[in-house]
Amino acid sequence: MVDKIPIKNRPSAIGIRNLRTIVEDVKRCTLCKDELPLNPNPILQVSAASRVLIVGQAPGIRVHESGLPFNDPSGDRLRRWLGVTRDEFYDPQKFALLPMAFCYPGSGKAGDLPPPARCADTWRIRLLRELKDVRFTLLCGRYATNWHLPDTIGQSITTIVKANDVSQTQIIATPHPSGRNNGWFAKNPWFDEDIVPRIRRQVRVALIG
Repeated sequence: MVDKIPIKNRPSAIGIRNLRTIVEDVKRCTLCKDELPLNPNPILQVSAASRVLIVGQAPGIRVHESGLPFNDPSGDRLRRWLGVTRDEFYDPQKFALLPMAFCYPGSGKAGDLPPPARCADTWRIRLLRELKDVRFTLLCGRYATNWHLPDTIGQSITTIVKANDVSQTQIIATPHPSGRNNGWFAKNPWFDEDIVPRIRRQVRVALIG
């Protein structure tokens, strides 16, 4: 277990207030109400002291119902990648959980629908601007990767993940940990052998540093 953030590294009171105000605005957001299958229920976890940023897609139906990010089998897989317990994962001083959209978008024939772009366009820059102590970012899936690394647009997720720069320690792209990608993980054992250990190392460095 990693101790709480030392006093000398804690964010300013102004930064905390700014982030709290933005989160309150997000929680009240109804911009996509007419497009969503269920009532808006923005779900995120963030602190001005967060050390690791996890970027997913959008809440699934189980997360919508529980109100807890990654509270599903994909979260179990993600925590295994990170090498952390549930208690550590749900500590906002350690992990910021900011998907590309904060409400359940509904489902289609191929699974959950894409995250509405309006959500990121409205809130993402404002939130990220207040996360001044993030040491490591994990991009889970194509939507997260394309937004944060726009040069990857048009590339396959396999190409993107294989191209993770071994010298770049602050950001790693992965497939989404959803069970819908079980086939990909079975066909690409190098991910568990190479990428997962690198993720765990960077998480440890970010939380301790």
